[in-house]
Amino acid sequence: MNAVAFGLRALWRDARAGELAALGAALAIAVATVTAIGFLTDRIGQAVALQAAEVLAADIRLSSPDALDTARLDAATEAGLKSATTLSFPSVVFAGDESVLASVHAVSTGYPLRGEIRVATSLLAEPAVVQTIPVPGEVWLDTALLARLGADVGATIELGAATFTVTNVLIYRPDQSPGFTGLAPSLIMNLADIPGTGLVGTGSRVRHGQLYAGTRDAVRQFAKQIKPTLEKSTRFEDRGDAGQQLNSAISRASRFLALASLVSLLLAAVAVAMSARRYAERHLDTAALMKSIGATQRFVIVSALTQLLVIGMIASSLGALLGYGAERILSVILAGLLRGDLPSPSMAPLIPGFGTAIILLTGFALPAVLRLGHTPPLRVLRRDLAPPPPGMILTYGAALIAIGALVYWSVRDLKLLAVILGGTTLTGGLLYLVGRLLIVWLARRRGRVGVAWRYGLANIARRGSHSAIQVVAFGLSIMVLLVLTLVRNDLLLGWRATLDDNAPNHFLINIQSDELAGVAQVLSTSGLGDPDFVPLVRARMTHINDVAVDERSYPTPRGRRLASRGANLTYADRLSATNNLVAGFWWTTDYTGPALVSVEIEAAEEMGLELGDRLKFILAGEELDAKVSSFRTVKWDSFEPNFFMVFSPAALAEYPRTFITSLKIPDGKRAELLRFVREYPSVSVIDIEAVLEQVRRVIDKAALAVQSVFAFTFLAGLIVLIAAVQTTLDERRYESALLRAFGARRRTVLAGIAAEFAALGLAAGVFAALGASVVGGLAAKQLFDLNYTPDPWLWLTGTVAGVLVVGVSGVVAARSAVNTPPVRTLRHV
Repeated sequence: MNAVAFGLRALWRDARAGELAALGAALAIAVATVTAIGFLTDRIGQAVALQAAEVLAADIRLSSPDALDTARLDAATEAGLKSATTLSFPSVVFAGDESVLASVHAVSTGYPLRGEIRVATSLLAEPAVVQTIPVPGEVWLDTALLARLGADVGATIELGAATFTVTNVLIYRPDQSPGFTGLAPSLIMNLADIPGTGLVGTGSRVRHGQLYAGTRDAVRQFAKQIKPTLEKSTRFEDRGDAGQQLNSAISRASRFLALASLVSLLLAAVAVAMSARRYAERHLDTAALMKSIGATQRFVIVSALTQLLVIGMIASSLGALLGYGAERILSVILAGLLRGDLPSPSMAPLIPGFGTAIILLTGFALPAVLRLGHTPPLRVLRRDLAPPPPGMILTYGAALIAIGALVYWSVRDLKLLAVILGGTTLTGGLLYLVGRLLIVWLARRRGRVGVAWRYGLANIARRGSHSAIQVVAFGLSIMVLLVLTLVRNDLLLGWRATLDDNAPNHFLINIQSDELAGVAQVLSTSGLGDPDFVPLVRARMTHINDVAVDERSYPTPRGRRLASRGANLTYADRLSATNNLVAGFWWTTDYTGPALVSVEIEAAEEMGLELGDRLKFILAGEELDAKVSSFRTVKWDSFEPNFFMVFSPAALAEYPRTFITSLKIPDGKRAELLRFVREYPSVSVIDIEAVLEQVRRVIDKAALAVQSVFAFTFLAGLIVLIAAVQTTLDERRYESALLRAFGARRRTVLAGIAAEFAALGLAAGVFAALGASVVGGLAAKQLFDLNYTPDPWLWLTGTVAGVLVVGVSGVVAARSAVNTPPVRTLRHV
């Protein structure tokens, strides 16, 4: 019989005897966990991506100062995509004797393709969602435009050669800019009314737009098709070009999801490693017997690998089905927590699910299985003989390579990988050291306690390396669960709380220097707040290191756009609380030397800037040279006034400037805000509450995913605990039989086992809390740029969880060994 056939027959025999339960269950749970998390995060990730698309009102937006090729609209229809057309331009709007320069947005039927329009029936009415656009002859004006015109719903306005009736107050449209572009008050109208206005013709200053939306695959294919055909003047935008605040929130939420998936993967790896070790130890006698009757080392290894491969295939398939089913049930249970339905999941998460099984078996089970081939035949007669242990490089090298490959494949984030994998490795090493020290300490102390405790502590000392490995397994399981708890309760909810309590929901822009005192006084007396005012200077960058920006090469297309477009600059003597210096230096408060500029780090990378680079700008017709002195990170989702470039104060102090500020205006202050707009009509008021709500929804979805991951990770943690106990189950069975044969009561044996695992759990819990605090602190600072204060409850939770969960799990898992009749056990010795 060949080795493969023998392995399959042995596999069937082991399956009927229950020998494969531990490894099969651990592998199935690992795959189910990864698959379920993959399906859930894939759906939530799609929901977040759709939310990002709301910023464009579509999945793809094309915009150009020139007319766009309408043939693309027909091509989109053939590809199964929805489409819409837009036209934007500035124009003066008249209402009676009042006139205001406004931003006009003309849209076709179907707009918006993503997101929703919210309107109100009067200036002080509650907003509502509408599914239509203005009918021909009607327009919707935003609050600022109505206030400046002194008009309300029902008024008649003039736009070009046509007159329109105001039928709604425009509260929000999905593609309105939350930044400093498009500052003029706006209106939305039907595209069919444009010819009647006489405002658009040859040479008109307009922005043509085309919007497209559809399924993910259709959109990706359409984008690939049209990109090579775009004119130079046409700008292509997709979901990745969402607003800076929303992009920052999405990036941070993605890291939260990646972190949750990563710690779950680590726990799954520990579960498989512990189960694979037990599987190999249980087959040492079989390997010895095979070799004693003539089987070669190759025959033993091939038959064992056959079993391993089949176990992996069956467990992976079962785990994938369990993961998919669990995700479907979970999405139904938690449906009420989401706004709108989650998109259907793709089948992509099945790939990492099966990949997880392959990598875990290769890295954690293969070294143990290869060891079976070296089992001495003499073990048939002397069971104390064991194969030589595999080399450290083979065992730990394979494991580290496997988990590193698996983790990087799953999250694709080197910084996240370094923080979590580094923290876990250090914690695992610390736990092993603690386990060895605990063994030495208990060997000297166990004589001072009662019988049950003496037996339990003696078990720890006697088993040596087994006990140390159990401390590592228990500790890592508890640490992973504590990290997820910390992420859910401290970091995510802390991030959400900053938006609930402190985030500004309005920007005031275009405040003139001579208006500062008056604006501040009106805001204060009206109860609208006492904000700080930040200077803003308009400029355009012309050269980088004496090379014109249009002639320079850039790492990314976005870098070219950032360099060539008009720039909003500011100056400050101190670094803002929402900024963090990552390279270079900040000038002193009394600095008056040559102009220095600090650049936001991501913008610098996309433009290819380095410290010391020379930048040239045009401001008010004059040239300004500045040297890059530092790079900064910016908390864009703080909703404070933030800038890509901040100058030393003396550099910009003499140039024309306006001021901006952000403030939180309570819901009940709309009437006061309208009075402020009428008193200062030149000040642009931008309502960003809708953008703020988008960010909140991103956080809520991330929190939901992390909360869901916790349930699966807890299950994986239980498998680790059970697998760790089962590594010594056979030994415990014989010990229990001997003790009971000599007169020990079953209750005393169970009490000793409880004492053993409570002690192991105490050591594991305390140092798991330490590891979770360190990993959580590093994650908060290095990955999420959030403040973190160690929570004493984390230590209490870790300690109590260690004692109770490990103690109870240990007793339950080892109960079968104690319940086995001593006669049955001793008969097989």
